[in-house]
Amino acid sequence: MKAGGKAFDWSNLRLRVVSTAVLAPAVVGVTWIGDGPFLIMMSAAVALLAIEWGLMSAPAAPFRVALIVSLAVLAALFCTYLGDAPTGWIALPIGAVLAFALVRWRHLEERSADAAFGVVYIGVPCLALLWLRQQPSGRDWTLMLLAVTWSADIFAFLVGNLLKGPKLWPRFSPNKTWSGFFGGLIAAGLAGMIVTALARGEADPTVGWALVVGLVAGLATMGGDLWESVLKRRFGVKDSGQLIPGHGGLLDRVDGLMFASLVVACARLIAQFNAGFGAA
Repeated sequence: MKAGGKAFDWSNLRLRVVSTAVLAPAVVGVTWIGDGPFLIMMSAAVALLAIEWGLMSAPAAPFRVALIVSLAVLAALFCTYLGDAPTGWIALPIGAVLAFALVRWRHLEERSADAAFGVVYIGVPCLALLWLRQQPSGRDWTLMLLAVTWSADIFAFLVGNLLKGPKLWPRFSPNKTWSGFFGGLIAAGLAGMIVTALARGEADPTVGWALVVGLVAGLATMGGDLWESVLKRRFGVKDSGQLIPGHGGLLDRVDGLMFASLVVACARLIAQFNAGFGAA
């Protein structure tokens, strides 16, 4: 290592490994079961994400704003779970408008638009993820999403810390490097291929298409991570919270998943209209 270079953060890595070892099996297990347990997990995630959003964006009244945001998202989420996805997507922007109006009416925060944006920012990926799990072979697609996202995040961290090199976007995220970016991207593509090859569901993508989806979803994962860094810089916070040791808040942990879920949901939607894409 060059003199003056930053040493590998082994203590943070250990915390990340322990946190992941506890949380990942639980998330995979609930995803495997699906149905009610998956909805419960999603609902709990919405509540926690809304709290973190309130703490970041509305320090004057964080929990009241969090309640408004979570109720707006949960209303749309339950519509989607009950099999009425179009109503869920209609309810979400309505909830965002109502959140804006309620925060402004009650004078809870000067920037009322942040509450509306919170509804959209949290709600859109949550609806996409719930819809994805409910589709034929939705378990395989959702597990592929998790594998791609986690692989991109883990290998971007490992490769970036080990190889270092030029910074990716030092203005907003000074610790991320181009080496980590490409390491995470390659890992995401391979993860998509491996999960699809093992699953072999009737509505799964081909292994080749899984590589493409994995690469694009991996790119979205790292884009989501960078976007979260921009938001934290805007709100003047280092982490969205301290819920997960080694990772910060839940938003810090799932920022990439939120973006990647849209990519994989879109790929699943395309598969419904393209028999060649959806063939195993």
